[in-house]
Amino acid sequence: MNLWTRDEAVAATGGSSATDWQAQGVSIDTRTLEKGDLFVALSASRDGHDFVLQALEKGAAAALVSRIPEGLENAPLLLVPDVLKGLEALGIAARARTKARVIAITGSVGKTGSKEMLRVALAGQGNIHVAEKSYNNHEGVPLTLARMPSDTDIAVIEIGMNHPGEIAPLARMARPHVALITTVAPVHLAAFSSVEEIAAEKAEIFKGLEPDGIAIINADINTAAILAKAAPAHTLRFGLARGCDFRLLSCDVGNGATVVRAASPMGEIMFKLGGEGAHLAQNAVGVLAGLHALNADLGRATLALASWHPPEGRGARQEIPLGPKGMDGHFILINESYNANPASTRAALETLAQQKGRKVAILGDMLELGETAPSLHDSLAAIEGIDITHTVGPLMANVPFENRGLTEDRSQALGGQIGRQIRAGDVVMVKGSLGMDMAKIIDALKKLGDAESQQNPEGKF
Repeated sequence: MNLWTRDEAVAATGGSSATDWQAQGVSIDTRTLEKGDLFVALSASRDGHDFVLQALEKGAAAALVSRIPEGLENAPLLLVPDVLKGLEALGIAARARTKARVIAITGSVGKTGSKEMLRVALAGQGNIHVAEKSYNNHEGVPLTLARMPSDTDIAVIEIGMNHPGEIAPLARMARPHVALITTVAPVHLAAFSSVEEIAAEKAEIFKGLEPDGIAIINADINTAAILAKAAPAHTLRFGLARGCDFRLLSCDVGNGATVVRAASPMGEIMFKLGGEGAHLAQNAVGVLAGLHALNADLGRATLALASWHPPEGRGARQEIPLGPKGMDGHFILINESYNANPASTRAALETLAQQKGRKVAILGDMLELGETAPSLHDSLAAIEGIDITHTVGPLMANVPFENRGLTEDRSQALGGQIGRQIRAGDVVMVKGSLGMDMAKIIDALKKLGDAESQQNPEGKF
């Protein structure tokens, strides 16, 4: 099915295109572009116009450009004054032409995990469109919308931010019927003066709500009152607190799963998640509220959540052999390497502390915390139950961990030594901000044995 015809895209963007074409998808990256995509030549770190020829050679149906690259005068191009604004226009038009129910998710922690829970839970309940990866910024949100088929029944949009003024324009573009804020935590404090300011910015998502839209807020956080003040009349609350519409009653963590028991307006609900962590249970209860607000079938949804697993880099677990074919035993690797902030790092360490075996934490600096960075890093030392902690970066180097292991400035340096620190039976968790490149340590750990053949997609060990 065609996602965009030439005439539809021209009408949406106000651009011009001399050649007829039809696109089945939209792409901003030639590395992942598929045949039939409309290639969007964004200019962020690199000028996308330099890759238009490559995109067309790979089978792109056309390219959205603000200038005609040399030698491509007769190519299928959609010419607009500004490529990003052209992409935004496609997103707005795609949103306008669908009758889908839309849920938008933001929060300091748990956005992507909650989005992926919704993807799994909604499977089989109509045509579902969900944001890919962490496409949640000024480029990712319009891209997600521009990719939305007209016959979508439910759409899940992730909205992020790292400075003031980002969320409201994206929320107005997405026009959600339901807006979920997972939590508010001390992140991006280099751009905000307080957690209260972060809460106020997160609450801007409500400015995009459709008439009679539903807000979903975490009642357990200290800034819940700020969110509630900004929310519309129809608001659902979730958390541990009494009076929550969706209340977490208990969670049982272990054996690669979390069993959740929750109270809801429909009565008590019990279900299983394919991942370990009390924080996952909290997110899941927020997701339940979102499913209810979308009028989804909660019975089918909760059964489906048993097949959900944390995404790669956000808690995915893998059994890694030591030595050829595991002749020296195995260890468990928990991959939290995608990003880090104080709330998510604390949750990851608390989950690690509950594991069986020697608990090994490998932590990289948490970035973008401004003047509060040293104290927020130091607070992690109070978490008990970790047997040894290796660190990367100057901030983690100064944290008074009780059982400190190796300390290096760069992940590559630690990655070259970490293999000698791992024993059979260990549970190893790697976490740090994206800028710390903790993926290098993940790669080093996986190379300790034939990791690929030992992957356990079911999360059971």
